[in-house]
Amino acid sequence: MDFSVVCGSLTEQPSDVLIVNLFQGVKSPGGGTGAVDKALNGMISELIKDDDFEGKLGEIAVIRLSGQIPVKKALLVGLGKSESFGLSEVMRASAAAARKCRELKAENVTSILHGGGIAGLPAFGCAKAVVQGAILGAYEYTRFKTEDGKANPIRSFTIVEMDADKLPEIERGMRLAEVIGDCVVWARDVINEPSNFVNPPHLAKLAQEIAGEYKFGCKILDRKAIEKAGMGLIAAVSRGSEIEPRFIELKYDAPGASKTVAIVGKGVTFDAGGYSLKSGDGMYGMKDDMSGAGAVLAAMRAVGKLKPNVNVIALVPAVENLIGARAIHPGDIFKSYNGKTVEVANTDAEGRLILADAVAYAKDQGVDEIIDLATLTGACVTALGRQISGLFCTKDELAESLIRGGAASGETIWRMPIFEDYRESLKSDVADIKNTGSREGGAINGALFIKDFVGDVAWAHLDLASATIDKDIDLAKKGATGAGAGMLIEYFISL
Repeated sequence: MDFSVVCGSLTEQPSDVLIVNLFQGVKSPGGGTGAVDKALNGMISELIKDDDFEGKLGEIAVIRLSGQIPVKKALLVGLGKSESFGLSEVMRASAAAARKCRELKAENVTSILHGGGIAGLPAFGCAKAVVQGAILGAYEYTRFKTEDGKANPIRSFTIVEMDADKLPEIERGMRLAEVIGDCVVWARDVINEPSNFVNPPHLAKLAQEIAGEYKFGCKILDRKAIEKAGMGLIAAVSRGSEIEPRFIELKYDAPGASKTVAIVGKGVTFDAGGYSLKSGDGMYGMKDDMSGAGAVLAAMRAVGKLKPNVNVIALVPAVENLIGARAIHPGDIFKSYNGKTVEVANTDAEGRLILADAVAYAKDQGVDEIIDLATLTGACVTALGRQISGLFCTKDELAESLIRGGAASGETIWRMPIFEDYRESLKSDVADIKNTGSREGGAINGALFIKDFVGDVAWAHLDLASATIDKDIDLAKKGATGAGAGMLIEYFISL
């Protein structure tokens, strides 16, 4: 989609679909929607009067026109209750409207600036939310559909604004949203790809392409180099697969930056559980176990475009976790990058193993913060559902910044406790630590295991319960959400 802003009247801009809005409970439309209603001889008011439209957040009504204005259809989207309205609601309303425009096969769309007339909501933020919502809401993964997998028909999306003084800020918000939205949908594409296409060498190739485009430092380790570097846990997890592992490192240096942040993404491109084999139902969909890697690589694409004032090191330990002649067994012991010995109590708790080597490596690079992202535990999904990710963090300021970044990109993040008493269940009789503890508090136990390899560096761990969803929501279709990518980008540009 090509995004633009024009100064003028909503009733004079030609398009296939014109998007206007209404708050829940409003009986008489005002502002831009009121102007359109007047031009349509009260057609919107009639919908409200007949109780055909309540204005609930994301509710849609389509009005087919016959020449009253130079538009084929008007689309009315609900904004929800005015007292709880903010930029998050702007994004969700815009997403719902854009998805409907795609269904209507609209090529040219014009839209009111949702929230633009609300005190306290800046034009920049509203434009950013409208455009980002439109990009995310209109997204569908259709690469392998040969019959009904049609590309997004929307070619142009134009915000129409009467106040010329607002145009520069609207333009600025639109351009930032384009970068963030593009990177989130890039992550969705990579995560939605099947595992016979996306494997460790493929992730390495994507990283090399990103490095080449944005002139990042890039280092890729194969199995031999991984073993030589002492990353015994990554080497162990990958032993069951014929496809060799990769350890991926991208490095962005910002001139004059005073902070260096490592972002680490779990890159298990397929997880069968190893000898602690998953059930058939549990195994289906495990192509998404590299969602952390997808988010990290997507964020680096945005870093290359936006060039934030922070040094960033991106690390992806990439493996498959399968059964094979050389696959590890429950009870095996391996040495990690930092020298700790780990008893593998459960081969299906592999993500924390590869992350342990990666975060220990990050610590040795002298970074100021480490942020890891992983589809780590089913326990976090059980606790929070599939629309909220769990955040474990050792630094309050970092946690608050990441939660704000998530909210700005349409992600809901909930801070979870790092309860040290549970560490007792990770004690091993034969090694320094084991990779699983009690079933109760499973997400906390997973976080505690990774924390053992971070040392005293400020650290955040995002357990991506919201990496994939099993039904459509306003901002995403069923499948990968790209969770974590937007959060990272928002955090970096805030520094």
